[in-house]
Amino acid sequence: MKQADVDAVWELEKVLFPTDAWPREMYIDELGLTDTRNYWVVCDADKIVAYCGSMCVLPLADVQTIAVNPDYEGRGIGTHLLRLMITTVTQRSATDLLLEVRADNPRAQGLYERHGFEAIHRRARYYRDGVDAVIMRKALVPAD
Repeated sequence: MKQADVDAVWELEKVLFPTDAWPREMYIDELGLTDTRNYWVVCDADKIVAYCGSMCVLPLADVQTIAVNPDYEGRGIGTHLLRLMITTVTQRSATDLLLEVRADNPRAQGLYERHGFEAIHRRARYYRDGVDAVIMRKALVPAD
């Protein structure tokens, strides 16, 4: 992801996460933190259809965001982005990758479980609309 992508990402963010959308300025700030952050976009022609970002502050890493346009779900894009983040934070020597996922999003939880994440905690009413967050963790195998 580049600064030039922020407007398109933010437009998609507002559609996908209407109650929890990050402010546009947060993406701008995050892209400036290159020592601890990595962000990517997936494009179809010139249209951004998915994006993700991770934070790595050793020994931990965090999935900051991952989103796929519903018209592009079921094509393996979310899996690709999650694997990309896992590989990147492993190469950065993180020992664990954490994330929060909405308790009412079983599809996302299933994706994470298929990639070795396990639920370790629940934060009551974490999201603005009162939905709980499920905290998930994946222990990482050190990169060679």
